[in-house]
Amino acid sequence: MKRKYQGNKRVQRAQLQTLRRDFEILEMKSGESINEYFSKVMLVANDMRNAGEDMPDVKIVEKILCTLTEKFNYIVCSIEESKDIDQLSVDELQSSLLVHEQKFRKVNGEEQALKVTSGEIIEGRGRGYTRGRGRGRGGRQPYNKANIECFKCHKFGHF
Repeated sequence: MKRKYQGNKRVQRAQLQTLRRDFEILEMKSGESINEYFSKVMLVANDMRNAGEDMPDVKIVEKILCTLTEKFNYIVCSIEESKDIDQLSVDELQSSLLVHEQKFRKVNGEEQALKVTSGEIIEGRGRGYTRGRGRGRGGRQPYNKANIECFKCHKFGHF
């Protein structure tokens, strides 16, 4: 059974080499959540451990800290300064980063809401718009775009 599922030493060595390469090229993508990234890293790390590789938590923690996106840079610096990386477990790191990610989402969600509410009423400025009296149909009144349906996607709030 063991030989059937694990293969011989050469096959195991080749699999381990592939897993090492996968571990080295892992990087967090923009828009990817902390949980998604941690699951990818831990999947490869656990496969490496199962294949016989010595994979301490310190190596995984350092890998994660080095490959986070730029929006986590200041958090990484504060974690490196305040905590002993050699004693930091993967679970502690994940929970710490999750708290910061939730704060990012909260701040970005509020900013998005502010942008929407501030852009509802605008002055119509079409072709030939001038500030004073001139040619055309006269002054245009501000209007609410929330009642306007898009021609392409049929959603309200934009053209």
